[in-house]
Formats: sequence, structure tokens, C-alpha cells
Amino acid sequence: MRQHHFKIDAIVILPAPIHALWTWPETDADFSTRWRLIKSYFSRQCHSQYQGKISTSRQHKGEKAIWQRRFWEHQVRDGRQGRAYGDRDFVNHLEYIHYNPVHHGLVNAPKDWQYSSFHR
Repeated sequence: MRQHHFKIDAIVILPAPIHALWTWPETDADFSTRWRLIKSYFSRQCHSQYQGKISTSRQHKGEKAIWQRRFWEHQVRDGRQGRAYGDRDFVNHLEYIHYNPVHHGLVNAPKDWQYSSFHR
């Protein structure tokens, strides 16, 4: 991951999706490689916990992945239209990520979900 510099500003890992907020150089928007690196890392770390829990359709295709195949991207406004607007957009996405486990009924408060950057 050293050649794909980026900062994870916020992340939450749920039973199916991962939500993340990243900052990286303006000249590099390679989402696919970064997601592949992150998913690969977590898959290796959690392999023993998910072994045997992979969907039947994925097993038939010989896939071992636990994550969704695709990803959706959204560029957070960086304040070029006005610093306050950019900051608010960033905070809105940060809060969305941290409150996602609450939204899905997994916990009562963001602090209760251990797989989150909320604790940083």
C-alpha cells in the first residue's frame, strides 16, 4: 500500500459493506486499487472467522471473498466553493459512516461498534 498513499479519515466495517472516507493526492483517484488492498488485508485477517460462511453462489464460482464485489464512490466537496461548505460535507459523511451501525440496528450508539474509527 506504500505506493498508493492515502489517509483513512473514517471507516466502519459492517457484516457486509465497508464504509470509508479517504484523503489522497489530487492527482490520484484510483479507488479500485485502494479498495482491493483494504479488502484483501481484512480478508486475510478475518479468514478463519468467515470460513464456511461464504454464500453458496460464491462457493459455486470458486470465490472466497466476503465483501461486496462492487463499490460506490462519492467525492466529498473540498471547500473550493467555500471552506465552510466543504467542511460541512466532510463532517456529514464522517457522521454517516460512524452512525451506520446504529442505522442498521447493530448497536445503540456509534461508540458501541468496535469495528469503527469512531474510537480514534
